[in-house]
Amino acid sequence: MDRKLFLKNGLGLAGIAAIAPMMLRAEDLFESISETLPEGNNTLACTVTNSETEGPFPTLTPGNYVRTNIVGDRTGVAFTMNIYIMNTNANCAAYQGVLVDVWHCDKDGNYSQYGGTGMQPANYTAYNFLRGRQTTDAAGLVTFTSIFPGWYNGRATHIHVHIYKADGTSLLVTQIAFPEGNTSANAVYNVNVNGASYGYTKGMNGYTYNANDNVFSDGTSNEMSVITGSLSSGYILTHSIYVAGSVLSTHEVSENTFKVEQNYPNPFRDETVFPITLKTASLVSIDLYDLSGRRVAKVIDRQKLSAGEQRITLSRNQLRSGMYMAKIYIENSNGSFHETMKVLVK
Repeated sequence: MDRKLFLKNGLGLAGIAAIAPMMLRAEDLFESISETLPEGNNTLACTVTNSETEGPFPTLTPGNYVRTNIVGDRTGVAFTMNIYIMNTNANCAAYQGVLVDVWHCDKDGNYSQYGGTGMQPANYTAYNFLRGRQTTDAAGLVTFTSIFPGWYNGRATHIHVHIYKADGTSLLVTQIAFPEGNTSANAVYNVNVNGASYGYTKGMNGYTYNANDNVFSDGTSNEMSVITGSLSSGYILTHSIYVAGSVLSTHEVSENTFKVEQNYPNPFRDETVFPITLKTASLVSIDLYDLSGRRVAKVIDRQKLSAGEQRITLSRNQLRSGMYMAKIYIENSNGSFHETMKVLVK
């Protein structure tokens, strides 16, 4: 069976955190006023990267391949992958602490851990080259050292990526596309046409371009990478992938370090309380905005609160009746977090 028959399968996202009753995601609450909100609260530009099939050759035991250098015994043009993971549920901030698995074929179009079949005659079932796992840093970045991928029948040059939360919950399976061209300025063309001394002998005859690729034929606008470099110095891929991660988090942790509940009473006439439970000492801020995006109250400003249950009170003072937005910021050793909720004044 030809590998090009493994079509895009429209995998859904798993593990997206549910939102407590009466609490709104920022993009829902800000839909009509996104242009006026302060400090980058406009989340409407954040779009989850396309989900794609993991293909017929996923890594069988990804947890065994925590490493930066994934070359193994393969030879080819030097290749570095810089992949950034961003959280659309945190205004597309860098997503720290998530697991990123990558895998791709070698210069001849073969995958490790598979083979000896009509789909891939070369038998590499005993090999584990060109597969690896890393955890994103504070910039949301993982970096892998590899070789420039080859190509095979029915597919354009591509990289497979699977992203997980720290607890192993799948966030997204996607693929990375490569820019195309017909001159040596294009990396795919240059490697395959001029890279014989590095072992790339297939050329571009029979190559499947992105528009005719069963996976990429619906477009590559949010899957297209940037490639820089040369044959002699090697190529560098830079690409950002957007996932719908934990609503509160720019730093994925395996256990909750706090709990934010809806203020009560809500609506309120005289005063309301914001209940927050902290498992570790944290800096806490709460700002209140009106529907024009203007901050009307600073309830608490980076106050250090100890672990345990906290009750923070907001008095009505000069607030008029209507709906407001409270943005709660929490900073501790696990990262920086925020939550947005609606607050109603009678």
